[in-house]
Amino acid sequence: MTKRDEPIPFFRPSFSDEEERAVIEVLRSGWLTTGKVTLEFEREFGAFVGSPHALAVNSATSGLMLAMEAFGIGPGTKILTTPYTFASTAMSARHLGAEVVYADIEKDTYSIDPDLVEEALRRDPSIKAVVPVHIAGNLCDMDRIARAARARGAAVIEDAAHAFPSKTDSGYAGTLGDAGVFSFYATKTITTGEGGMVCVRDSDAAARISLMRSHGINRTVWDRYTSSTASWKYDVVEEGWKCNLPDILSAVGRVQLAKAERFYRERKELARRFNEGFSGVPGLALPPDGPGNAWHLYLLGLVPEELDCDRDTFASELQGAGLGISMHFIPHFELTYFRERYGLAAADFPNAHRRYLTTVSLPFWPGMTETAADRVIDTVREAAGRHRARA
Repeated sequence: MTKRDEPIPFFRPSFSDEEERAVIEVLRSGWLTTGKVTLEFEREFGAFVGSPHALAVNSATSGLMLAMEAFGIGPGTKILTTPYTFASTAMSARHLGAEVVYADIEKDTYSIDPDLVEEALRRDPSIKAVVPVHIAGNLCDMDRIARAARARGAAVIEDAAHAFPSKTDSGYAGTLGDAGVFSFYATKTITTGEGGMVCVRDSDAAARISLMRSHGINRTVWDRYTSSTASWKYDVVEEGWKCNLPDILSAVGRVQLAKAERFYRERKELARRFNEGFSGVPGLALPPDGPGNAWHLYLLGLVPEELDCDRDTFASELQGAGLGISMHFIPHFELTYFRERYGLAAADFPNAHRRYLTTVSLPFWPGMTETAADRVIDTVREAAGRHRARA
């Protein structure tokens, strides 16, 4: 419960005694690492989104790296993505020795511009994967992106960290390309605290990801434990990593997955309430809302021409009033590593730059009380009123 005068956090996970019981059951089983609970979580998640292969990992960052590696990303190759994303989207490619090419987002959304995707693929044949990012639960134009990538022999690896359970007539986000990577980080639509899932249709890619997520060992720990053959015998056949998800976290994930549809309905209702509260207020712009929007975040837009302050001042006043706000995202041209390595400049990405300067992420989670929601609305409206530009 959030009282009227208490700070409202940016996010609060929705847990109950069901998650507690699931964790205790794993603790009492004597098996904590990747085992039968994780296998069930993978099976259930794959069935939910309609993917024949779902592989649990310790983070979406690991999942992106594993998916890219499985589709041939490495030294001498490049990925194409947007600067309007978290660092891990591009850094996963860098960990593999690949380079990054950027395309701006669309003017009216946070999604990578498919026209610029097509242009970049024509211009640079060394781009071997397109990594569209579904920001805040809104889907990119996957039909056009996938079509353009296929024409140039590039893979499509969806950064679906924000996009569970986004769905269109074509299917769930994360199943619309060659691979999709979901996040179960603490603030995501379902959470295990840390963790992620990689979904692929290709059996060879799935086998490669399964191998590489656990040191390149040709037998899983669970297989060695349950098999009638020698439990100690295994071989290392590739230079793999340590990216598996343990049962203790998968237990939480299974319970959260069972609640996913309810969480979605509650986020959608909260978004409706926010939209109603902010609609028509000078200086404020409602978030984009497209087909299948999972409403992972509520990205409030500011209209600079109608306000007498900048985004940072507005955001600071919301924080001072007790709202736990955030920014999604600081684009890569604002981050030292990417800016210096690739010579990025804000002027080259005008749409991403404008979005960055005019977006505030508000407190938003399923189960937020009406009192808390109304306080968010009132606080934002009051700030907009104080800073309304005068003629």
